[in-house]
Amino acid sequence: MLTVSAAAAAAAVFITPPSPRLLRDIDWRTLGTLLMMLCVLEGFKQENVLYPLVRLSLKTKNMVKLSLFYIFGVFFSSMFVTNDVSLMIFVPLTIFTFRGGGKEEYILPVITMENIAAIRGSLLMPFGSPQNLFLFSRFGIKADRFILHMLPLCAGSAVLLVIFVLVLYRRRLHEQIDFDHSQLDLQPGGKRLVYLGLFVLVILTIVSRTQLWWAAVIIVVAVIAAADRRLFLKVDYVLLFTFLFFFIFSSSVTANQGIADFLGKAVAGREYWWAIGLSQIISNVPASIVLYPFSQSNAGLIYGADTAGLCSLIGSLASVINYRIYVREYPGQGKRFIKVFTLISWAFFAIVVIPGLLLSAWEM
Repeated sequence: MLTVSAAAAAAAVFITPPSPRLLRDIDWRTLGTLLMMLCVLEGFKQENVLYPLVRLSLKTKNMVKLSLFYIFGVFFSSMFVTNDVSLMIFVPLTIFTFRGGGKEEYILPVITMENIAAIRGSLLMPFGSPQNLFLFSRFGIKADRFILHMLPLCAGSAVLLVIFVLVLYRRRLHEQIDFDHSQLDLQPGGKRLVYLGLFVLVILTIVSRTQLWWAAVIIVVAVIAAADRRLFLKVDYVLLFTFLFFFIFSSSVTANQGIADFLGKAVAGREYWWAIGLSQIISNVPASIVLYPFSQSNAGLIYGADTAGLCSLIGSLASVINYRIYVREYPGQGKRFIKVFTLISWAFFAIVVIPGLLLSAWEM
């Protein structure tokens, strides 16, 4: 994705020569907020901030209850720590537990449903996913109104996930798992309160839309530099530069009158389908950046971008992360992952796509 975005930015130079407008068009607030989120959430992973939540799973022996716990652990945590971070926490734990308990046949279906949970849970909050963060900022929607509009999709998805789990275990609803979790090294780190405090600052910065966002960036960077400067080496800057390159591409396309006129006519009124379709080529985050200038329906674009991840691995970067975690544990099983992922995710997509389209008429 970084390669695609860099190529798009390079091509943009030939579409429209660089000008001072380019610097104005780049959404520095979103980039600054994203940098803060990436740094703080890396701290969350390093300090095992969600350790208390993980400890609760150790008391569950029933496979249905354990699967629901992991799936909804992703579902609810993704609302606050973003969908990719929630998958990085719960997918390895799921693989480790199921493999250790001799239940490997359930790993792929369950982590696929965790992937769906990450996509559908994170859509509730303005900061649950990178595309939500960007579109929430650009459209100027109030936080409470954003949550109200996303609530039907989120609640409906939660009910569907429960049904999918019950279908998976329909013949073995009382199946047990016996596994010693003492092998897990998940003790919380000593700096977790620091990162929790910084996380609160980031959320307040996003929700309040303060013009002093740059001060929050300075505070976050300074505190982390004092607490653990080595953390900066572990931050995933790929997403940050992907945003930057697609901002450059979007600015250049918008500045070209011919292209802008074409996309304006093509996208207007079809934002939902354009977001879903384009996301299968360049993923939902870049698609949101490219389509935003030509969108007349903020709900259509947001609903489409948040639904796109159910269609394919490319549709959401969170799905790619899930895939990479699995093939690292099971080399050579990539095709099997894609087969199971496509079957379950498409079944979910087929159920929610039309309700999403109907709700997209409800403007935020």
